[in-house]
Amino acid sequence: MKKLELPNDDRALSAALTDLSVAEQRLGGWAAEAGRLANSVFDDRSTGSEGARRRIIEAGQVTRLRSLAAAQLDDPGFIIRTRYPYPIALRWRNVEAQKTAGGQDDEGKEYSAVLEAAETLLGYSALATVALAHEAGISFKAMGTLKRKIAGGIGGPGFGDWKRVLEQIGEAAGVSDLPPEHPLHDLAALLADDEAQEACQSLNIKRNGDAHGRTHVPAVSAAKLDEAHSSLRLLIDRALFLADLQLLEVTQVVWDRHEQSDIVTLRRLMGDHPVVPTERIRYTGPDRIAPILYLADRDQGLHPLGPFLTCEKCEECAARSVFHADKEQGALLQKSLDHGHSYPYRSDEEDLRAVGLRSAGP
Repeated sequence: MKKLELPNDDRALSAALTDLSVAEQRLGGWAAEAGRLANSVFDDRSTGSEGARRRIIEAGQVTRLRSLAAAQLDDPGFIIRTRYPYPIALRWRNVEAQKTAGGQDDEGKEYSAVLEAAETLLGYSALATVALAHEAGISFKAMGTLKRKIAGGIGGPGFGDWKRVLEQIGEAAGVSDLPPEHPLHDLAALLADDEAQEACQSLNIKRNGDAHGRTHVPAVSAAKLDEAHSSLRLLIDRALFLADLQLLEVTQVVWDRHEQSDIVTLRRLMGDHPVVPTERIRYTGPDRIAPILYLADRDQGLHPLGPFLTCEKCEECAARSVFHADKEQGALLQKSLDHGHSYPYRSDEEDLRAVGLRSAGP
């Protein structure tokens, strides 16, 4: 008799199985509803074929819309635009818009959009990695280098810094001790194989040539554009796990002393639009919540991203934007991951000092 091996039961596995069961029941219910509507044409012949047609169209409208919406999930671009964290989703939308725009210098504009999207993908992932590592008490060389670069005013972090953080996190001491569902494991896998490394290095070389978005590329060959686009697509597909790790902007926290829990007002910054509904949830986790950015893992555990990532209305374009501390230029500047706008850091620099992103005061 052959021994049957079953996976170990844990909370993450149970949640995943529950989600699959719910999805199965929901899809089965939709299929049954479509079948009933189709069969109903034979149930009442009093209105004739035209009446049956009208009844099927009206009654089946929601069912057809469900099917159309579900079919869009077979398009990876739709998933990126609607389910990835806002800065990445917006940059990807810009890539798609440039690809279909046409007109003079369209290759150069698309090329720049691809490189900016690649840096935003790597930058967001790296800064989330550093924030999660800081929370877990984990440190590694690239993380220290990134902190010193910002704290010492040496210059703003760039593609190479993001790349090194993501390359090194998998081997950092303490990561293997984290729970299997911890987001750092997903982030560590992003650049964990040769194909991803080659794509990242190719984009790094191209990004350096484009001066990190501060110069305009007037023209670029079709082959070079295709190569950049393929490299970006490979990396952004590898980052599908980001669709499960929601970026939350907590705007208000009120303690309910009767229920002994926080009432949290938040926005889910997922998809390519900065204007999203405000929600209120009750939070009973072990730690108090602050009005900063958080990463929600698959179990809805909240991990603080501030002050490595902050959110505010951009002073240049008035859009709600995600920023990171960038470089010294008379004062510390912050740079938007969404669109690259940069101006003096507005949040409390004491928060940066607390995590090593600013030098201690005199």
